[in-house]
Parts: sequence; structure tokens; C-alpha cells
Amino acid sequence: MRSDRSGASLTLKCAAIGGLLFLHLPILLIFLYAFTTEERSYQFPPPGLTLQWFAVTWNRADVWTALSLSLKVATVSTAIALVMGTLCAAAMVRTRFFGREVISLLVILPIALPGIITGISLRSAFNLAEIPYSTFTIILGHATFCIVVVYNNAVARFRRLSGSMIEASLDLGANSFQTFRYVILPNIGTALLASGMLAFALSFDEVIVTTFTAGQQSTLPIWMLNELVRPRQRPVTNVVAMIVVLVTFVPILAAYYLTRGGEDTAGHGK
Repeated sequence: MRSDRSGASLTLKCAAIGGLLFLHLPILLIFLYAFTTEERSYQFPPPGLTLQWFAVTWNRADVWTALSLSLKVATVSTAIALVMGTLCAAAMVRTRFFGREVISLLVILPIALPGIITGISLRSAFNLAEIPYSTFTIILGHATFCIVVVYNNAVARFRRLSGSMIEASLDLGANSFQTFRYVILPNIGTALLASGMLAFALSFDEVIVTTFTAGQQSTLPIWMLNELVRPRQRPVTNVVAMIVVLVTFVPILAAYYLTRGGEDTAGHGK
């Protein structure tokens, strides 16, 4: 019996290792090819390693333009999502009205739909409204799914926040702003911070919706997509890919640690 258990445990460990390699080995290869001396093709193993492509990437003005646009769009989209997602979550949790579940479904629908459906819908709406494609249209497109991320996290934390704490604050003479600042915000703050970081990461590396709402502009992921079809300086694309991985990995990791154990901190003013 013990040998059977050890055999099953070994099989599970091998399966887990195989799954992790399947998921992350391609990312490691991108990192490796960022240092290759070969400019136009992918050879394994690389014929040589060099740091020259980091200097080339640093001096590419188009990379900085795309990076600046991605950071701007992600920051503004996240700010919009934090405000609207939190208000929507508070309304869904703290009030009872006819059709509440239908409205909740409509709120989370954009992230459930394929990105191409969202992108086509937004493009059609912008064309009908005669809104020119700009940074504003990209932000609107990204905000549609960023709001869902904030909403889901805020709803989960609001449901663990006791309504009696809010009532006690109001009974003790605090106004609505004071109640939000000293009671509600400390209890949902980590959830909002985590959802904001996750929304930022999703917005920063979004491609499909951006393709339909950007017009002639290029965010960093769109720039990478365009560069892949060009044989010129392919390692530069891999260097930029490393930047995207790092920029998205850090907030996702922080969001994980902020929400881990959130059931223990909710309701205790942390």
C-alpha cells in the first residue's frame, strides 16, 4: 500500500513539473533569445550571447512611444475601474432591488465575452457616435474589462464586511465620508489595491480590444505584434517581451499576496 502511494505521489510530482515546464519554458526561451547574437532567426542553442540588443532597444524611439502609451492607458483605465467598479459593487451588495442579479451579470459580461466581440462592438459604437480613434478610445475599451476585475474583488470583500459596523459608525455621529474613510476603506483597501494591480497588468498587455480601438496608435503589445512580421532586429522584440513580462508579473504577484488570507483581515480594519 505504501509503495502504491509513493508511486502515485511520484507520478503527480512529475505531472506537476511537466505542466510547469509546458507553461513557462516558452517564456524562458524568449528571455534567452533576447541575448542571442543572431539577428534574424531563432536558433537553438543560440550561436552566441550578447547584451547589445538592450542598448539597441534603449535607443529605439518607437519603443519608448509605445511604452509611454501603454503606461498611460493602463494607469487611467485602472483609475476609472477602481472608482466605477467599487461604486457598482457597493450598490450590488448594500441594496436590494428588482433585477439586481441581471445587472450584476451585465457588469461581468465584458470579461466573459471573447475579446474580439468586445472590440468589434466598441468599434461599431465609436463609428456610430463619430468618435475619432485616440488614446481616449483605447482607455474606454480597456476600462470595460478592468471594471469587472475591480468589481469582482470589491463584491467579495463587501460581502465579508458586516453591515453593523457601518450602522454603528453612523449611529456614533460619523457622516458618510468619515464612515467610508475610517470603516469601509480600511476593510476593502487591500482588495482594491490588489484588483487595481491586476487591472493594470491586464490593461498593459491587452491586444485584441486595443486592435479595434487604437486607430493608428500602437501600445507596446501592438508594437510587438507588428514587429514579429519583420525580420529586422528580432531580438529587440524579445527584449521588449521581457519588459512586458516583468511589468505584468510584479503587480500580479503583489495582488496574489495582498488577497491571500483576505478572509482573515476583512472586518478587522486592516
